[in-house]
Amino acid sequence: MLSRLAALVLAATALRACTSYEYEHELWLRVDGSGTVNVSGRPALWTAFKSLPLDPKGGPEALTRAARELFERSGLTVTRTRVVTRRGQRYLFVAAEFRDVNRISYSPAFPDLRVGLRREGGRLQLDGSWQRPVETLPGGEADGEGLIAVRFHLPSKVYGHRNAVFGVERGNILGWRQETKHALDGGGWSSEPRWTSAASCRRR
Repeated sequence: MLSRLAALVLAATALRACTSYEYEHELWLRVDGSGTVNVSGRPALWTAFKSLPLDPKGGPEALTRAARELFERSGLTVTRTRVVTRRGQRYLFVAAEFRDVNRISYSPAFPDLRVGLRREGGRLQLDGSWQRPVETLPGGEADGEGLIAVRFHLPSKVYGHRNAVFGVERGNILGWRQETKHALDGGGWSSEPRWTSAASCRRR
């Protein structure tokens, strides 16, 4: 029985490790609210979710320059940009630093993301949601395959959360995901509100 349980745990871990996303936000938060964010996705999905007019067939320099300008206009410090190819598809990747996670919500670079971090009773409380903006550029309708995701790496142990797809990973990581086609339709999970989390952690 124990060996079977171990096999199931290993299978679940392997599934998470080899899952790739068509569009993804990954954030590493510090206790002062600053942090790092990586965003990766197919160019058409950047257009659909961030209203960034990109030519999916454009050169890598043009794609990375447009993304860099978008993030810098939103007050972030861009540390890396690149275009990579996976399974014959191109993906635009940006890594950036922010000073206050509460100020990136609904900025030009994050019209699709709402994040709030506050102190509550000696703990840090994180609230967030993700959804395609109502007013956005058309794009991505032919790119509805696969999954999209948002992942948070929190600065300490997580004491509670809602709807994280794999629960708490490694003690401080929470993630949410949905099908790309549903995201393009403006939909989310069946629960309300969409893609909403409430995670708390004690400051070390």
